[in-house]
Order: sequence, then structure tokens, then C-alpha cells
Amino acid sequence: MAPKEDMLPPGWEDLDRQMGQLFMMGFDGTSVSPQVRSLIEDYHLGSILLSAKNLKSAEEATRLVLELQTIAHDAGHLVPLLIALDQENGGVNSLYDEIYVRQFPSAMGIAATGSKALAHEVAVATAQELKAVGVNWILGPVLDVLTNGRNQPLGVRTTGDDPQEVSQYGVQYMKGYQEAGLATCGKHFPSYGNLEFLGSHTDVPIITESLEQLSLTALVPFRNAIMQGLDGMMVGGVSMSSAGMNVMHACLSDQVVDELLRKDLKFQGVVVSECLEMEALTHNIGVGGGTVMAKNAGCDVILLCRSFPVQQEAINGLKLGVENGIIGRPRIEQSLRRVLNLKSRCTSWEQALNPPGLLSLTQMQPSHTSLSTRAYNNSITVMRDKNSLLPLSNTIDAGEELLLLTPLVKPLAASGVSLSATEATHGPLDPSALDRSASVMTGESVFKELGRSLSRQRSGRVLHTSYTSNGVRPIHEDLIKRASAVIVVTADANRNLYQQAFSKHVSLICQSQYTPSGERCEKPLVVVAVSSPYDFAMDASISTYVCTYDFTETALQALVKILYGELTSTGVLPGSISRSQKIHQSRQHWLVENWNEERDSAALDALLDTARGDCAQGQRSELLGATSNSFLLRREDVDEAHFVVRNSSTQALYGFCATYFFRSTGTGVIGCLIVDPARRKLSIGHSLHSRAIRTLLQRKGLKRFQLGSRLPGIYLGIPTVSPVERKRLRQWFAELGWNTALSRPVCSVVLRNLATWTPPDGLTATLQNAKVIYDLVYGWDFARAILDHIRTNARQGVTDIYRIALGGAPNCGIIRAKRSSDDMILGSIVIYNERSSLAEHMPALRSTQPPVGGISSPVISPYADDYSTVMQGLILLAIKQIRKLNANAVVMDCVDGDGNFDCLSSMGFSMLHSFEEVNCDAATWTMMHAS
Repeated sequence: MAPKEDMLPPGWEDLDRQMGQLFMMGFDGTSVSPQVRSLIEDYHLGSILLSAKNLKSAEEATRLVLELQTIAHDAGHLVPLLIALDQENGGVNSLYDEIYVRQFPSAMGIAATGSKALAHEVAVATAQELKAVGVNWILGPVLDVLTNGRNQPLGVRTTGDDPQEVSQYGVQYMKGYQEAGLATCGKHFPSYGNLEFLGSHTDVPIITESLEQLSLTALVPFRNAIMQGLDGMMVGGVSMSSAGMNVMHACLSDQVVDELLRKDLKFQGVVVSECLEMEALTHNIGVGGGTVMAKNAGCDVILLCRSFPVQQEAINGLKLGVENGIIGRPRIEQSLRRVLNLKSRCTSWEQALNPPGLLSLTQMQPSHTSLSTRAYNNSITVMRDKNSLLPLSNTIDAGEELLLLTPLVKPLAASGVSLSATEATHGPLDPSALDRSASVMTGESVFKELGRSLSRQRSGRVLHTSYTSNGVRPIHEDLIKRASAVIVVTADANRNLYQQAFSKHVSLICQSQYTPSGERCEKPLVVVAVSSPYDFAMDASISTYVCTYDFTETALQALVKILYGELTSTGVLPGSISRSQKIHQSRQHWLVENWNEERDSAALDALLDTARGDCAQGQRSELLGATSNSFLLRREDVDEAHFVVRNSSTQALYGFCATYFFRSTGTGVIGCLIVDPARRKLSIGHSLHSRAIRTLLQRKGLKRFQLGSRLPGIYLGIPTVSPVERKRLRQWFAELGWNTALSRPVCSVVLRNLATWTPPDGLTATLQNAKVIYDLVYGWDFARAILDHIRTNARQGVTDIYRIALGGAPNCGIIRAKRSSDDMILGSIVIYNERSSLAEHMPALRSTQPPVGGISSPVISPYADDYSTVMQGLILLAIKQIRKLNANAVVMDCVDGDGNFDCLSSMGFSMLHSFEEVNCDAATWTMMHAS
């Protein structure tokens, strides 16, 4: 008599044994840990997730998998373990062994070959290698449609942006894996192809497309793979927010799993949840509750990547849910049947305890090596070569030098571009979980090898250096002038914008070269994108543009052959993205509120900390030393109005803008505009700026606007930390209406090691011979003459600094330079210490190692015979006064940059921060705002 369809096979009556089969868990280390042994023996765990952190070589991987299966067998498991991992190729490989395991191109790299047959071959070869070490379940294929090519973490892990093309390649991968005996698991349902990242790692990325939109695009590959026999499906941890769908975590939602996946798409295989250890989920729900929700939503297997206590919490949570009646036994048994059915198709105890191992891998090696080379050779894509620079052997002679410029990138994880395999799949959503321990070769090492390969190929000299977010440095400019051709490498420049800016800058330099006779002579430039092909896909200003889709050694070996004509490029960018396609950010209008000191001070300090932390490595943030109090002048002659964009629930500030109206001069000032780095490009800055301008326009007596404030002296103008950032910010403010072409430089400088400092040779003698006398004065008795001098010679904000200094004795003073013949003031400078009220508004001083003294706002009269001598005299006397206080350093702020820095540099000062102060007439703003 045939058993009833809903009956379980004998031996599966025990609830604990049933529940153990419904979890997939990972662990740390390359050997069996006591924790994973306990999960198998005590909790009947049915599936193990292995990642790059577990697998150091093919031989060790085979040994580890066999030991895990043996433990399960000896513990009385009725069926073998499912051993799952990611092996997407390209940048995401859990198993790497340079001897026994071959490297193949990423999904997009394979699609660039245009050959679905090749995709099938690569899938079979990949699966055969995994099968040899005992793996029976591959977490693939990736079925996401990259509907937004920019800023998406999946990048080349997807086939592209065309749903039908993604579908066709996905099915070929799936069939290839199955042909070699592996179970499959499509990912990442319903789509990771167009996520919006609006918050921190405790916030969940959002799918904003409607179900109708998803059905026409993102769901097409999933639907077709299901129809063709997909074994499993991973449901992501993303949220969904659109009409008819409001879901916090897709894998916890019955709308997504039971309704959309099961009923609408008719999927009958095993559904795997996103890793419930992702911080966004544990922060919002908790693992125990999340496990119950995932099971009730329709997930069959719950994934937990590494933490043993959390894994125990999940198992206990599921059991409690059954015991409390929240989860029915029929649902547990239904999931168990699906898991057992999957295991019956991909494994048995005979297979599990007898993996083919190294012998099989050795036999496959020659054919797989040939396949890898063929795949990479056919994937390299020359997207543009307008000036016919390729092959380079026709462009530069053997005796000429070639320059290679490569970015400093993070280590390759398991011979990949970015993440270790577990985190890469489960997902790009939890940056805190990144594991770099499995690095095989750093990106720098790979690029050094590229340089050596270029040199060997051309039998000529190759100059090679790296670049960072610091932009084009003098060394780069010198090497560009010296070389006869330049290659710039980018790696995901759309998410590392400094690479994009660097490439464009180098392009301009190459276009501006001249022969010794003065004729313009453009230097050959090739830009190579070694990750996302979208870096310059739509930017025709880069006239020779090549894409490799990943920067494994095999890919770059193929690149060298293409560059020198040994191979002809046949690769084509997959999908439908064209040069004319533009991806626009939506313009949102945020609620801007007035600053409330009691409510917002702590939140502003937190925002300042976040902004400081976002500063590029090696750069000094302008906000060092700044607190919420630094922005508050509390002066009777200054109208302050500060604004915030905030989360009214959490009280967190997303943006802050400080404005000041100096009634004495009729000047409206925007003193700072700060946006949370994680929330930029969402129009928060636009909303704050618009409110600030509207408010300042209402001030009676307004004559001019100024971008940048000398008091408080935090942002003296547009920061100019690097040419790239300066250009970006200038353009942003120009689009808002500021005439940045009329900007004026201003800076802050520092003189360190004061105890051992000596003035430049001859300076003291020069000052003694001059017809100028210097004195130090305190208090309001000297105000009239000093303020008259300041009003006629200084820029906006300087007068207010002097007023504070006049009223700040004994912690503030003013040094004067007077003409000895008639006591006319020729120059002045403010001097102050750390205890002065002025120091509160000058973070450059507060951020310098104490004890420290401050100098501010030098003002030199046009009647001074020698501007530089008067300036240096004031500074020298100030330094001597500060040194009497046993200070280690002097900070000098609010220095006009028109030629002053050379003077200061000769005295030993170095740059702290440089800015561009921008002014414009109020009438212009009024007309523009009215329009």
C-alpha cells in the first residue's frame, strides 16, 4: 500500500529531530568547533553553511566536509547534511585553491561573452569542483535584475539590467549546477537589484518598486527559474514600501513568501531565509521572534551564520513557538518534507562519506584551466576606442615608458573583489559583518602583478604607482609628463567617487600636453574598469574605455593580451544600459525645523561625530574640536537662526544649518551646512539651504550674503581639502545660485614644536630696522583706533572677532604695528589663549594638542610700505607672547589666502584647513529667489 502523501518517512516523529532539519548554520574556523559539533549531535542540525573563513584549501575543505558528515552519521542522522556555500565566481568564491580550483568570470563577465552555452559549461565545471570536496548545495544562481546600475552593492554578481537576459543566463547556470549533481538556490528574492540605503546598518534597505513593476522586471528571472525546476530560493532581508505592500523584512512576511512566492509564482521548493543574525533584523525584532515569524511566513530553512548563542536562541524560539501553538506542527512537517525531498536529489550517505576529493580535481584541472582562460579571453570588453589607441604596441614604441595608475583597494576575499562569501550573499546589507580573514591576495598585489605582466608583454619600462582619495598629487603629474601613455584602473568608481574624479583629472592633464615646440599633443589614455563596467559606461569623455568585470589574476592576464593585440576583444556590455540613459536622484522636500538648543544639542554633537568619522583617511576634518556650543554666538548685535532636519521619533539629526545676520554690516551668513554622510543625495542639504536663504532675506537691512563664517570660525567657506571635493562642492553651491567664480581663499595654519622654533634668518634684524613699532594692548580703552583701522581694511566677521578680543582681557589681546613717525596703525592681529571666549568658536585651536595659543585675523593697512614685513612682525611678536605661556603650538585662523601662505610657510607654518569664501549681493539673491 502506497503511503499517504502527507505522511513522513519512518523515524521522523520526534519534534527536535524535525526542527533541526529546518536550520542552516555556519561557524568560525577551519576545523570542527565544539559548537558546530553540538549543533549536529544535540540539535540535529540538518544544513551547514561554509564560507571563505572555513575553507583554506581544497584538501582541507574535503577533510572538513567529510568530518562534518561523519559526525552526523555517527550521531544517528537519518539523512546526510546539506553542505552549502557560495561560488559565484568573479569576486565571490568561498572555495579558493590556486592549484586545484579554477577561477571563472563573474556572472556579468560571462554574460559579456554573449554565450549561454559558455555559461552552462562554467556552471558545470564550478559545480563539479564543489561536488569533489563534498559540497551538495550551491547558493546560486543570482537572479537579480540590476535595474539601477549605480550604487548597488551586487554589481557584477548580476548578469545585468535586462530581465530576459538575466533569466536566460540564470537558467543555464541552474541547469549546469544540477547537471553536476548540486542542488540550487536562487537569490535574492524578490530582488536586490535596486535597493535604497537610507540609514545605518540597523536600518533595512528598501525596495520601493510596486508589485506591478517588480512583476514586469525583477520577478521575470525568478519566475522562469521556478518553471525550469529551481530547487531552493533565498528570500532577502529587505523591506518593501509601495502601494499594496508594506513589509519590514521580506523573509518574515507571508505576503512575500506564502502569497507572492508560493501562490503567485507557484514555487514548491525549499525557501531559505536571509541570515537572521543581520544587525538590522536583530535590532528591530530579535532572533527568537524573527525565527517564529520566518517560519510562519513560509520559510522552510532558517539561516544563522555564525554565533552559537544566537543559533541556540533561534532553535529555542522555534520550539517555543510550536509549544505555544503559534506555529502548527503541519507547517513544520511540510517544511521537513521539502528538505528531505531536496536531500534525496543531491546526496546520500554513500556520496557524503566518499567524496571524490583531490584525485577528481586533478583530473578536471586541464579542461577547467582551458575553460577559465577561454571564458576570460571572451569577456574582456572594449566599450570605446575613439582614437584607435589599441593595441598599445601601435601607439607607443618599445623604448617609451608606460604609466599604470591603480587605486588602493581592500583585500580580495577568497580571490574575489569584495566580500567573503557568506556576507556577500547574506548580504550586502550588513557592513558590520564583513570578514576579511580569508584574504588570498591584496588588490595592490594583483595590480603589481598587472604591472609586471604589462612590462613582460611589451619588453619595455612600466611605471606603476597607486592613487587614493587625496586625488592627483605632484608625483602623478610628474609621471604623467614623463610617460608616453597612461593606463588608469578603476574599481567600482560609482561607489568610490574619488576614482571617477581622479580619472577625469588625469584625462584633462593628458589632453593638455604640449610638444617642445608648443603644439598641443594629447597623450594616449586608457581607462580600465576592473569591477563594475558602469564607471564610465555613459561618459563619452573617456575615449578609450575597457572593462574586465573583476580583477582576478586571470582576468588581468586576459586584459594585457587585449591591450597589446595578442587577442581581439569580443566582449559586449550586457543588458540595455546605453550612453543616453541617466539615473536621476529624486528630489525630496524635507521638513526643516528651527534649532532647539535643549532638544537638539546632544543630537548635533552626535551628527558632528558622524561627519568627522566620514573624513577620508589622511585628511583632517574641519569639525575637529567643534561642539554644538561652537555655533552659538549669543551676541546682541548678531541675529542667529539655525535649522535642522531630524527624525522626530529618534531625535537624531539628519542635517544642520547655521545662519547669522550681522546687523552692523548688513551681512547674512551661512556658517555651516552639515548632512549625515549616510543620508546625502536625498535633498536634505537643498531643503536646509532653501530655508536658510528665505530666513536671511527677511532680515531688515540685508545688503549681502556670505558663504562661510569667520565667527564662528568652523567653516570659513567652501572646504578645499582636495581638488575633487572642491570641484564637487563648488558645483553644488553654484547650482544653488552662489557665484563661486568670485570666491576668495582663506585658511587656518599651525606652527608646531614651538619650544624649538627659531625665526627665519634675518627676520629679527629686518624688523628692528623697519620704521614700525609693535605693542600688545588689552581692553576697550584702545577700541576706537583699532576698530577704525579694522572697518576700513577687514572683511566681514573680522570686526566681531576684534570686539570679542577687546572685551576678553586678560585671555585675549591685540598686537598693533604702528608707524613710529605718527602712531598710525599699519597692522593688527588678535592673540588669545585656550581659556578665552573666542577659543570656543575656533575649533582649529581646540583640536590642536594643548597647551596651545591662538592668533587670528591679521589686518594690514594699505598704507604699510611693506605688507610682508608688517605681517611677519605681528606674527613674530604673537609667537613670542604665546611661547611665554609654555605653549607647544600656535594656531592662526582667518588668514586671507591671497599670497599670505608663502609668507607664513617661510616662518614654519603648515596648512590646517583651506576654504573659499563666497560673497554675493543681496539684490541678486532677492531677484533669483523671487524667480
